[in-house]
Amino acid sequence: MIGTPLKQGATKILMLGSGELGKEVVIEAQRFGIEVVAVDRYADAPAMQVAHRSHVIDMLDREALSRVINEEKPDFIVPEIEAIDTEYLLELEREGFNVIPTARATNLTMNREGIRRLAAEELGLPTARYLFATTLDEFRSGVQEIGLPCVVKPIMSSSGKGQSTVRGKDDIDRAWEYARAGARGTGDKVIIEEFIPFDYEITLLTVRHASGTSYCPPIGHVQEGGDYQESWQPMAMAAAALSEAQRQAKTVTDALGGAGLFGVEFFIKGDAVYFSEISPRPHDTGMVTMVSQNMSEFELHVRAILGLPVPEIELLSPAASHVVLAAEQSENVGFTGVEEALNVPGSKVRLFGKPDTRPGRRMAVALAVAGDVDEARKRAEQAASAIKVVPR
Repeated sequence: MIGTPLKQGATKILMLGSGELGKEVVIEAQRFGIEVVAVDRYADAPAMQVAHRSHVIDMLDREALSRVINEEKPDFIVPEIEAIDTEYLLELEREGFNVIPTARATNLTMNREGIRRLAAEELGLPTARYLFATTLDEFRSGVQEIGLPCVVKPIMSSSGKGQSTVRGKDDIDRAWEYARAGARGTGDKVIIEEFIPFDYEITLLTVRHASGTSYCPPIGHVQEGGDYQESWQPMAMAAAALSEAQRQAKTVTDALGGAGLFGVEFFIKGDAVYFSEISPRPHDTGMVTMVSQNMSEFELHVRAILGLPVPEIELLSPAASHVVLAAEQSENVGFTGVEEALNVPGSKVRLFGKPDTRPGRRMAVALAVAGDVDEARKRAEQAASAIKVVPR
């Protein structure tokens, strides 16, 4: 049964994190008559603007988090970002709260050490070789053992923060400092990964729901510094590679359990598939599904959370997304070029509504459909290029 918002017996979701992805989840939840409370570390975050009410707290502060949860008493706690006290979520789940998809999944996937050890060491999935380091000396030794080039990341970060590729000896110490500076939460380790010369990388959106597991058509994407710049769907890939990616996605999501949508990332080299990362929530590369599919990743996530049917996922059109980034810092921003962007055939625009910005911050996304992926990518890039983030 679904209750009525703001009434006794309402079905209530508490969003921990209120960025642009959370905003779309809130909108879909509102369509099903869910009462939504948005939480983040800063006021007027995108999801707060469409939720019934909001709280501004440091989600790493257990006391503050406890105060909000006990005040709101949500039916579902839905983490949307990494900067959360995930150990406390484990306690809340033991108390009877429903953490999406599970507290264990959230705890493991928000820490690269936890999810990599699960995938590679417990489940036996193919991954890049890796080592962890907690000191500069360990890091230097680890880089030497893995070999150059290699990829360096904090064990806890988001949107590519702290990630770099070490190509020569001069990059080593700089990569260590960058990774430490980009870390979020309490993770004090750095992961050193073998650089796999992949042909392409994909996100396989995988939905665990009441009737089983479903997959969206694969999404190709381009990243810079670990942060996505554009994505497209479908990504053309061999049947054998797709089947193997689906097998690995099911293996790892079954191990994590719960209900909801997972963004599972893979490197593809020929027919070889290497597990990379997993997010237990909608994925930034999956914003393309807002125009490409009969149900977006956000609707799929909400349906799965509520135990509602997830029918066959259909690709309606080849489509692409392209980010719009800010070029400077400002406490009050506006957008120009939106009209020009929407004049691009098959285009749509989503302005996130972030209250302030800094250089490189993702502020909007352009979406486009076309008869084929190449044309959709061109249209999305053209629309995104037309939009400028400007101080007001």
